[in-house]
Amino acid sequence: MDFRVLETIGPDSREMRAYFSEKMNELAERDERIVYLCADLVGTLSMGSFLKKFPERGYNVGIAEANMIGVAAGLAATGKIPFCNSFGPFATRRCFDQVFLSCAYARLNVKIIGSDPGVTAAFNGGTHMPFEDVGIMRCIPGITIIDPCDAAQTVWALEEAAKNDGVYYIRTVRKGSTKVYADGSAFEIGKAAKLREGKDVSILACGILVPEALRAADALEKEGISARVLDMYSIKPIDREAVAAAARETGCIVTAENHNVIGGLASAVSEALGETFPAPVEKVGVMDEFGEVGPEKYLRERFHLTSEAIAAAARRAVARKAK
Repeated sequence: MDFRVLETIGPDSREMRAYFSEKMNELAERDERIVYLCADLVGTLSMGSFLKKFPERGYNVGIAEANMIGVAAGLAATGKIPFCNSFGPFATRRCFDQVFLSCAYARLNVKIIGSDPGVTAAFNGGTHMPFEDVGIMRCIPGITIIDPCDAAQTVWALEEAAKNDGVYYIRTVRKGSTKVYADGSAFEIGKAAKLREGKDVSILACGILVPEALRAADALEKEGISARVLDMYSIKPIDREAVAAAARETGCIVTAENHNVIGGLASAVSEALGETFPAPVEKVGVMDEFGEVGPEKYLRERFHLTSEAIAAAARRAVARKAK
């Protein structure tokens, strides 16, 4: 891996969909096999430039996500590399059978992008708010699942998906995000990125909770608690060695994710610990609830997806370890 964490972590001046569109155009320029499919979200996902530049390689299938995946499977069977893009619940829950059978079971090369994960769906509300997408997709044998935390990591994930065979599921916010990594940072599938050393507790976070984990570690340091922070962007395959080392060397774990604590990162980490080095685990995430309508800031607080919640979970984990 070759990544650099920015000295100042803060809001990105560009929307994520601008980075996404730019990268997809770049990938298509380099590889004529790449095609793009969406389900009536061309403008929403800022992919108009792709369809204009590559009209014979862009497909708007309408509001028919299952059909989109079926078309993608057919294209992949002819040697194309399809990238399918829709809102997270429609790219996963609505067309799970097509992804499972037509893509994964058939061992085809299909990339699926789930936009607006978790609370980032905001005013689109509970129907569009995927708290279960990672849990659903983790059940598919051989799939790769990536939950990037910022634009640099998203761009890297798209590059990895384009050059590697198999079914990929990538979560990506559509609008505002926080910059964590320097442009050009590179990572590795199946590995965790250690962002901060620590000896008292390990915070394992993914997606939009990574910057919150770093803020929590700063707050904990002022209390005399040393927190290790790992970016678990690769949820499947997960870095079992890093998870076990974190438990062995710090004695307790906090997971933090923009997802239901059932089925996602918390489940993947707990499974790994159960088979390697059992340790106390405290979970920050959605506690088995449906989403709702509201501004993202409100929703983060409503579902306790904040640095304060992570710090509180770390204190609980340390207290459990001491018993």
